[in-house]
Formats: sequence, structure tokens, C-alpha cells
Amino acid sequence: MSDQSAAATFYDEIGGEPTIRAIVDRFYAGVADDPLLRPMYPEQDLGPAADRFSLFLMQYWGGPTTYGEQRGHPRLRMRHAPFEVTPAAAERWLHHFRAGLDEAKLTPEQDEQFWAYATHAAQFMVNTPG
Repeated sequence: MSDQSAAATFYDEIGGEPTIRAIVDRFYAGVADDPLLRPMYPEQDLGPAADRFSLFLMQYWGGPTTYGEQRGHPRLRMRHAPFEVTPAAAERWLHHFRAGLDEAKLTPEQDEQFWAYATHAAQFMVNTPG
């Protein structure tokens, strides 16, 4: 095994930026028409939110650190504090994220790892009882 393959990150393993952007694009396609989630995205164009989310996921999974360079520490709970994130909202978020993962056709192991992160993150963001 070469040093380069030994150092491969999850980001590299799943196909890097194109895969993450495809997952996020599918996610936001669902959010755009979701009456519960759409109000949490005040920008008319979801493009900037999709870009931020893509950059965050790329950095999280071992890709470029552009997110941190542009925005600093993610501070996810603080950034989401202005919005009422209920258990129902977390479930809708997961529904759309699941659609993105399904379209990505990752290996079962990769899908399981990504989904475990997504489910944990969704629950972590809940800040308002249902």
C-alpha cells in the first residue's frame, strides 16, 4: 500500500467534492419545497446555503478546509439557535438528507458512516421540544 492510499480520507473514498455536492444538491431540492424547513432558510436563493453546507461537509470528512478559512469554527448550534429546530424538523432534515445519500449510491459501509453522522447531527441540532 502506498503512502498516498494509506492517507486517503473518507472524503477521498466517497469521491470528493462531486459526491458531496450531489448529496447536498439533492438535499436542498427537497428543502426548497418543504413547508417546515424552507422558512429556516431566509435567503431567496438556496445556493449560498448549499455551498456552505457542501464546504462544511467536505472539511468535516477530510477534504479542503475552505469552510474554516471562510467562516471559522462551525459553531453549529449557535448558528442554528435563531431557528426553532424541533424533533419534527430534524426528521424532515433527515428525510431529505437520506434522499441525497440514496442518490449517491455509496458503498453500504460508506452510507452507514455518513448516515450515522447525519442522524447524530440532526438530533444534536434540536433546540426546541416538539
